[in-house]
Amino acid sequence: QVHLVESGGGLVQAGGSLKLSCAASGPIDGINVMAWYRQAAGIQRDLVANITRGGITNYADSVKGRFTISRDNAKNTVYLEMNSLKPEDTAVYYCYQQIRRLDLLTLYPYWGQGTQVTVSS
Repeated sequence: QVHLVESGGGLVQAGGSLKLSCAASGPIDGINVMAWYRQAAGIQRDLVANITRGGITNYADSVKGRFTISRDNAKNTVYLEMNSLKPEDTAVYYCYQQIRRLDLLTLYPYWGQGTQVTVSS
């Protein structure tokens, strides 16, 4: 089975920084898009940033200039470095990876378990 394990969430004061990690393990042949989404209480899950296998990135307007997404293809890991955090960044953050398994020919979406990020004012 393929599993995604997130780490790095927590409580931080406004203006502070956190770095999230999400590592995939299991029978993996390749990973296409990696991404981070977030979901605040009572709000739909929204895209924060994504990155292609080749390193092309895309960000939500609300995080541009503050957050940086990166990936290590050798480690099947995606990162989200978050700087200048604001209270409105408070949410559960979910990683997403589009994975091709060794026993399958097509790409499937996989989600992490979610990690809470809380920014106090």
